[in-house]
Amino acid sequence: MKILVVDDSKDIAGLLSQVLSTVGHQVTTVNNGKDSIELLMAQKYDIVFLDIAMPDFSGLDVISTLIEKQRIHSSPIVLFTATPITDAQVDELIQKGVHSIIRKPVRLEALFAKIEEIAKTS
Repeated sequence: MKILVVDDSKDIAGLLSQVLSTVGHQVTTVNNGKDSIELLMAQKYDIVFLDIAMPDFSGLDVISTLIEKQRIHSSPIVLFTATPITDAQVDELIQKGVHSIIRKPVRLEALFAKIEEIAKTS
């Protein structure tokens, strides 16, 4: 699968890239939201793993921009978060077009299960 990982932590993005590439996925990483917008406007990804809490241009800013540009449904977006988020906030994000949320720290089993789930619906 063609996967975009957006996380301001280069360590997390690099680790995810290494793990996902090892099992055969084509992975692109960026470390800020603005760069992710450029990529998402230019091409489609099978999955986008997007960190919510990033400085300057957060994952929520990315979502708002994709909604504004009518690209929110172009690629399934799975949000990563280490910050507290309520079920109501999760539901609101899903209604806006986000596929789902995975809480950090991310367990590899949860990551692979999410990829498999999205692959089955594509």
